[in-house]
Amino acid sequence: MALFARLTTIIQCLTFVFAFPTGKSLQSRATLDEWIASESPVALSNLLANIGSTGEKSYGAAAGLVLASPSKANPDYYYSWTRDSALVFKTIVDQFIQTGDTNLQLKINDYITAQAKLQTVSNPSGGLSDGSGLGEPKFLPNGNAFTGDWGRPQRDGPALRATALIAYGRWLLDNDYSSAASDIVWPIVRNDLEYVAQYWNQTSFDLWEEIKGSSFFTTISQYRALIEGSAFAGSVGQSCANCDSQAPQLLCFMQTYWNGKYIDSNTNVEDGRSGKDVNSILASRHAFDPNAGCDDATFQPCSPKALANHKVVTDSFRPIYGINNGIAQGSAVAVGRYPEDVFFNGNPWYLATLAAAEQLYSALYQFNKVGSIEITSTSLSFWQAIDSSAATGTFSSSSSTFKDLMSALKAYADGFVAIVQKYTPSTGALAEEFDKSTGAPVSAVDLTWSYASFLTMAAARDNALPASWGASSANQVPSVCSAASATGAYSASTNTDWPDFQCSTADSVSVTFNVLASTSVGQDIYVVGSVAALGSWDISKAVLLHSDMYTDNQPLWYGSTTIAAGTELQYKYLRKGSDGSVAWESDPNRSYTVPSTCWTSASLSDTWR
Repeated sequence: MALFARLTTIIQCLTFVFAFPTGKSLQSRATLDEWIASESPVALSNLLANIGSTGEKSYGAAAGLVLASPSKANPDYYYSWTRDSALVFKTIVDQFIQTGDTNLQLKINDYITAQAKLQTVSNPSGGLSDGSGLGEPKFLPNGNAFTGDWGRPQRDGPALRATALIAYGRWLLDNDYSSAASDIVWPIVRNDLEYVAQYWNQTSFDLWEEIKGSSFFTTISQYRALIEGSAFAGSVGQSCANCDSQAPQLLCFMQTYWNGKYIDSNTNVEDGRSGKDVNSILASRHAFDPNAGCDDATFQPCSPKALANHKVVTDSFRPIYGINNGIAQGSAVAVGRYPEDVFFNGNPWYLATLAAAEQLYSALYQFNKVGSIEITSTSLSFWQAIDSSAATGTFSSSSSTFKDLMSALKAYADGFVAIVQKYTPSTGALAEEFDKSTGAPVSAVDLTWSYASFLTMAAARDNALPASWGASSANQVPSVCSAASATGAYSASTNTDWPDFQCSTADSVSVTFNVLASTSVGQDIYVVGSVAALGSWDISKAVLLHSDMYTDNQPLWYGSTTIAAGTELQYKYLRKGSDGSVAWESDPNRSYTVPSTCWTSASLSDTWR
């Protein structure tokens, strides 16, 4: 395969993304590397800001509960979704395992404790006695049931939560905390696995909460949960008979989504759509197993079917977004949910575009591990799009063809990330969508799932691998499928008594000041106090609080500052007008002692006096 063809692909990809003259396009690779390195801590920090109860933007959220976004209107995402939370915490668990960051572990413990309680909350989907309540998609920030109209049930949440908890449970086992794994984590996981085994063959709203039918993302998430759930059960001295009986049928059903050309992401429903949906790319990314080969049965990222589907889905957005105009085949484009989407006028999503990149990075790893690339008639169109000279055959890692294909694939994957870079504000904030004509961020601000998607993409690009879930030994499709189910047994998980994990006492703490204070246009709220971080009572150095989460019903002003752990301080809030007037809240001064614990964040909730 000609080197010139490979370089042309790289130059086309990066030239369209960055709008550089061709002579400068080769410089953009380092720029992308630098941006990913700088965006990674921003993404993690902004993700953690949305987790209660100490996150800067998590006012009102219970400990361990994830807010989908701080946005309270147009759209109102100030809730905790089971699906989003599980995906976010799977990201956090993987980060913790990679880094050993004990503050992430504290968040994980809070999350698991919160989920034990959440499983018992009666809700419009049902209760725990028959498991039906586990399919409830979202809850109020304080963990109470949301009783308004919604697309329910959604059956991917329990499976995804089980996967997140199992990843942490394995770490507990590997680090001599077997009691925590068996007594705290397993009872919660068991309920979720029983739910999956009992309800997998019933219709569900898809991950976009719009269509009730059979969703590919849900099915593949459920299959993975049952496979790794059975293994985890054995590792804690238990068993999951319903996992073992239902998993083969789920794998069998999973094959029915393939229509011969691509994955029809939503079946058993008359929705008037093509079925081309980033749902399927997210599913392939979730199915990634570093120990698996390019297996079509589990739709591994490097499998011919997954690659063919990647092309069909991403190509469906080429003609419908203005920001994709002029981008040639084989070069990355902005990606949305599905081409018929009309939500917020139907735009690209940050998480969708990042998922397109992540599948390809995972495929790169798998090809290197396998030591060859097999191009079949199914995947040929994908490969020819990024290298016109591609042909069917098997190409070993020692061949020049393998190297050329891998280089073209890496450039293609980088192109999707570069698009996200292009349309990310200088602050690094990731909203839900970016406008299809201008690229400006739109819809919900600071979407927690967007930040998690960035972090998982970056990990995949760096080969920071998640643990295997057993795909390589769970890819034999039964010859006969059956519409099965297995009635589950459910019980409340009451043990959340975590052991004393080793951690270092924080030297400093990011303290978030939250105050409910009604204001008029032109007025701002500040906090001032007895320490330098709060201006040492000098009102000219007082800390200005933010009002972007302010509503008439909840006039919230908030802001954070870093203070040495153990500091005893006094503080007050004051109101400044645009005319320079200053009004203090009433006496006495407020007192606070910054905690001296392992936590690096804390929060206060006050009301203007």
